[in-house]
Amino acid sequence: MVKKIWKQLPLPLAAIFLLGMVAMPVSVLADEDETFTATVRRYSYQIPDQTVIGSASWLKIKKGDTLLDIARRHALGFNEVELLYPKMEAFIPPVGTRIMVPTIWVLPPSQHQQIIINVPELRLYFFDKSKGSVQTYPIGIGDEGWETPLGSFSIVEKRPNPTWYIPASLQEKYGMAVMPPGPENPLGEFMMKFSAGAYGVHGTAQPWGVGRLVSHGCIRCYPEHIRILYPQVAVGTKLEIIYEPVKFGKLNGQIYVEAHPDVYKKIPDYVQYARQKLAQSPYANQVDAGRLSAALKLQNGMPTNITQLPGGESALKMVEVVQ
Repeated sequence: MVKKIWKQLPLPLAAIFLLGMVAMPVSVLADEDETFTATVRRYSYQIPDQTVIGSASWLKIKKGDTLLDIARRHALGFNEVELLYPKMEAFIPPVGTRIMVPTIWVLPPSQHQQIIINVPELRLYFFDKSKGSVQTYPIGIGDEGWETPLGSFSIVEKRPNPTWYIPASLQEKYGMAVMPPGPENPLGEFMMKFSAGAYGVHGTAQPWGVGRLVSHGCIRCYPEHIRILYPQVAVGTKLEIIYEPVKFGKLNGQIYVEAHPDVYKKIPDYVQYARQKLAQSPYANQVDAGRLSAALKLQNGMPTNITQLPGGESALKMVEVVQ
């Protein structure tokens, strides 16, 4: 497992990880999922006036915390914390530092039918249109070369305690063709296969991979989240997998943008792409260009208020004048 974590870490973190392995708390390596629990949380939405859900909160980092722990406790993927605090050490964040927990999201652009997965966001949305509510969960997605497929699918099979039938290309790596259920099985406790071949939405034996590009195309959920989703999702449930790094939404009359990195490098000109999306939205004449540009530059995944001020003045220009 240490080798697999090393592969996914940025170089500075990887060096720190290797140097500090002996003294690192066991919980960092063990990913003891029995210490993490979750309950169903439904967010209300209303198209087109309320398409931003949740709210951000603040906390102080405690001794022994890692950013992975903090992300998981708040139903976030590691990417959602890392994007906000890219210079903060993941395994040894400064104790006592006050940080924002970004539990706020712009709904993805879709028909909001049932399950929507937004690949660049590394997040799943489970809609109940009849009640105007949505649940949302972080995910891990396919690594480069093993990209998660895009398109419209449906859930075709559900399996508890799944056996993993290992693809021929990976059998030498794992030393077997079939892996039985158990703590080392990367499918975790539950598997929901969808109509795209061998792909599925499933749990994981490596929770640190949620919020990362780690799988061979499948969708990985925290163990506590797949336990919630599995009994709710019926065979035949519609699943839409989209690629939308820039989302626009509305809350209390204000316009928001949520910008994520182009994880699969699909977009030649990110800013032009975002501006085209804005032009196609109903918000094109209500946005402050300066605020939008700042959010697109950061790409930190945090919904940002980009509403134009009365009279068309730019909030950024007003700050410059005050300074």
